[in-house]
Amino acid sequence: MTSKEILINVTPSETRIAILENGALQEIYIERSSRLGLVGNIYNGKVSRVLPGMQAAFLEIGLDRTAFLHASDIVPPNKAIIDNDNPEEKIREVLPITKLLTEGQKVLTQVIKDPLGTKGARLTTEVSIPARFLVYMPHLNHIGVSQKIEDEQERDRLTNIVKEFAKASNGGGYIIRT
Repeated sequence: MTSKEILINVTPSETRIAILENGALQEIYIERSSRLGLVGNIYNGKVSRVLPGMQAAFLEIGLDRTAFLHASDIVPPNKAIIDNDNPEEKIREVLPITKLLTEGQKVLTQVIKDPLGTKGARLTTEVSIPARFLVYMPHLNHIGVSQKIEDEQERDRLTNIVKEFAKASNGGGYIIRT
C-alpha cells in the first residue's frame, strides 16, 4: 500500500507545496508573491473592442487592463489546427478578426504573455492544460509522446491507451509525458 502526503507551507512571501509518496519527494511547487505571473492562466473573457486595422481584439478577463488577442492567436471555430497525418504542418489560415469575434462575445482564452507596463496580457484561444503525465489540448487532433520515453513498445502502448480515451471523450490532442 502506498501512502501519499501533501505538505503545505505558507509565508507572506511564498507558498511551498510538496507531494510525498511513501516518504519520498515526488513533486514540489513554489509560488512567490513577488513573482506571480499570469502565463498559463485560463479565462473566459468578454470581447470589449475589435480593431480590424490591427487584426486584434481587446478582452476583459478580470484584470486592471484589457488583454490583447491577435487574429493569428485564434483557433477558428470547429477546426483542429493539427492533422494526425502530418503533425508538423499547422493547418491554419488567419481569418479577418471581424469574422472571428464580435463585441460582447465570450471567448475561452489562455494567457501567453504577462502584462508589462501599460500593456495588458497577451492571449491565445489555443488552450493547453498540462498535468503530470499528459498535456491536453482541446483544439488539436494529434497524440504525441515525449522523446524521453525511448522504448518503442511502451510508446505504442501509451499511444493506444490515449487514442482509445480520446475516441471515447470527444477527441482533443494529447502529449504523453514522462
